[in-house]
Amino acid sequence: MGFALFWKGVFVGLMVTLPLGPIGVLCIQRTLNKGRLSGFFSGLGAASADAIFAIIAGFGISYIISFIKTQHIYFQIFGGIIILLLGIHIFYTNPVRQIRHQRLNKNRLHHDFLSVFFLTITNPLAIFFFLAMFAGINVASDEINAFGLTSLVGGVLAGAAGWWFLLSFVVSIFRERIRLRNIWWMNKVAGIIVFVLGILSILSIWFIE
Repeated sequence: MGFALFWKGVFVGLMVTLPLGPIGVLCIQRTLNKGRLSGFFSGLGAASADAIFAIIAGFGISYIISFIKTQHIYFQIFGGIIILLLGIHIFYTNPVRQIRHQRLNKNRLHHDFLSVFFLTITNPLAIFFFLAMFAGINVASDEINAFGLTSLVGGVLAGAAGWWFLLSFVVSIFRERIRLRNIWWMNKVAGIIVFVLGILSILSIWFIE
């Protein structure tokens, strides 16, 4: 049972990370600016937050889910504002400074990890995605034991982390062929995309009522 749940978790982890939202754009931008490890550790922060959401959904902690359901508007606004600010930050990022920091070994990977972890955790509505996915793959929270939940969450973490590793690896290959001015323009484009996604996140409040 544990082995089967692990692979179901891998599937869910991939499904949650494959859509390239603001987190995906941020990881690509950091890979281009700061290198593969920066992009991977950023993605690892998102994967860790997703694992926490999977634990909550797997246990079916009703009072947490109920609180999120009643306060979802505030979570959505707060998360949307953070994404807006992130878009502005990316837009004005100087790739020369980022590359210089990388060469001087000043990359702080734990900062990359924590920044994306907290950005992802501000969107607890993702818990409902996990609930829907677990229901879709026939995982009932009231029938799963501690070992099964550990296997499931381990699979989610492995699937999500595997995707971020692959994405950062592929982007880093093309990074060596991209000129500095192209990276500068990519920062502008990525910043605008993330900014627009932040606006859409806030506007979506009126569509999920």
